[in-house]
Amino acid sequence: AMRRVLLLGEGNFSFAAALCGAQATHVVATCYESEEEAAGRGGAARSIRRLRDSGAEVVFSVDCTKLKEHFLPGKREFDRIYFNFPHCGRKAGVVKNRQLLAGFFHSCAEVLAQEGEVHVALCNGQGGTPADQPRREWHNSWQIVAVAAGAGFVLSDVHPFKAETIEGYKCTGYRSQDKSFCVEGALNHIFTRGTAPLCFTPVSCQTQLGSQKVSFQVPQVLVDKINRGFLEVNSSHPVRTIKEKLSAGLSQAFPLQNISSCLPLLHHGHPGAVCHSNIFWITLSPGQAPSSEKMSQGLADAALCSCLGQDTGENGQEGCPAPKQFYLRPSLLPHAQAIIEKGAFSPGTLQVLSGPVFRKCRVIPHSMPAFHEMLVVLAVSRGTENSCIQMLVDNIKTTMNSLHQGTSGGKLSISLQEAGSFGTELSDFAAFEGQLGEIRHFLCVGTEPERPGSCVGVIRAAPGESENRELVVVSASLNLDLLAMLLCGISDWRMLWTLDRRFLRQFPEGELRLFKSFSLYPPSYVHDVSFWLPDGEDFDEVAFHTLARRVSGEMVVSIQLRDNFQQAGTGRRSLCYRVTFQSCDRALGCREAAEMQLHLREAIQQHLGVTLR
Repeated sequence: AMRRVLLLGEGNFSFAAALCGAQATHVVATCYESEEEAAGRGGAARSIRRLRDSGAEVVFSVDCTKLKEHFLPGKREFDRIYFNFPHCGRKAGVVKNRQLLAGFFHSCAEVLAQEGEVHVALCNGQGGTPADQPRREWHNSWQIVAVAAGAGFVLSDVHPFKAETIEGYKCTGYRSQDKSFCVEGALNHIFTRGTAPLCFTPVSCQTQLGSQKVSFQVPQVLVDKINRGFLEVNSSHPVRTIKEKLSAGLSQAFPLQNISSCLPLLHHGHPGAVCHSNIFWITLSPGQAPSSEKMSQGLADAALCSCLGQDTGENGQEGCPAPKQFYLRPSLLPHAQAIIEKGAFSPGTLQVLSGPVFRKCRVIPHSMPAFHEMLVVLAVSRGTENSCIQMLVDNIKTTMNSLHQGTSGGKLSISLQEAGSFGTELSDFAAFEGQLGEIRHFLCVGTEPERPGSCVGVIRAAPGESENRELVVVSASLNLDLLAMLLCGISDWRMLWTLDRRFLRQFPEGELRLFKSFSLYPPSYVHDVSFWLPDGEDFDEVAFHTLARRVSGEMVVSIQLRDNFQQAGTGRRSLCYRVTFQSCDRALGCREAAEMQLHLREAIQQHLGVTLR
């Protein structure tokens, strides 16, 4: 197909003339001036003639902020739009030029093909990104990434603009004078469309509870995380690849049985020792609550044991209101325990369970409200558990190292840390695992030999049940999402859940590769919020962070406590938090971020019972 290319703000048309010989490309070259003004420029008349002779279109008096008006509806879709060295002319300052770019990007959104690109060349320092050397102060730059984000574009690539390699190209300069721009160190910024924002329509989901199908409304913060099918047979997602490779490695050392397909998403009853503010409580859709008789029968059928052997009747506890007897599974461990209690395993056989699990957590790096857990369970004779743990870990190490060798050629540092030696600085993942049952070792993986790795898994060993006193049940729980991030060089966990198709395209047929982001230097927006706490009440920080995740559609990357103030005399406490909004995969403009901040202020007043200051 013929590629349609639009050039804006051409001075002497030498850039357009250099492009017009390209194969299968239809060039539309334009400038802001009238034909007479433009043709008077040195060499312009010759370039215009050459363009027209080669079948290109040349259009004059084109305003880059009103592109739709210059082209008929059928002729509007361009695959590429070039704007080299935009400038308002004369001594226009950064604010004027930002406004010009804002108008230009909004206009591009109306005439660019869905997968098209916008190329903007700027002088060194103007863009305000880390690619500029030296970099200007942000307020003194054109802030091109934030300006483009306001129109739905992300910066997907940036590279030097090499004027000397473009045959016959001569940079002109401001339209009001023939003084050329300084092109040394100039950069070409390539923008593409970000995916559309998530629509916040309520989603309901079905799951099997015993012999019954029940449906429930998915918590708002998880709507894009439920039923994504990353571990399904036809998926090429890195978490599935890693799970398959680990399973293949383990199956060479142990007989292996996969039991992942039909595990219910909901648990019932009391979550044992788990802190209630970490749990996503669920209310079944009206008319869905199974009768208690059917329920208890169903629970036995589904190996849906009340978590950690606690009594299912204990619902009167604080933070877990009686009607909310259901919650999204925070771990696959109870399913494994149910299998063990039923004696439905043969000693020496490795049982592998995998699937997404859900936990409310704080907004800090590597802390995720949903991730894919792989749980490996093995019953062994008492006294052999240590050598079995070593075998298991060695096997996982070998697989991980060969995968890492394939993506980045380096060696991983993988270590087992004794549970007692871990100090107080546990990651949220490790701290939560500690609530589920005694941990023997933490499995830590790092990409740099000298630095301590992050905790990606835990290993437990528990004595078997009454008839199986001679057995010890060894289990290893792995966070597949953290492993995918380490192996593929993905710095932000949210990228694993992106709806942008460019993510999975980088892993054809599940091949693991180093990930290259399609959204570079995403802009971030900082807002402070402070409020009075209700008298004598503790503040649930996890609830606050979960609310921020929900209101922003997971666009909050950091929440820092800035100030904790107690008023003399009244004893009232006030907290001030700094909230940073930033997306990893789609365009987030300053307007949208400001709206999120307003929604957050309303929501904390409404849901957390605090008084805004």
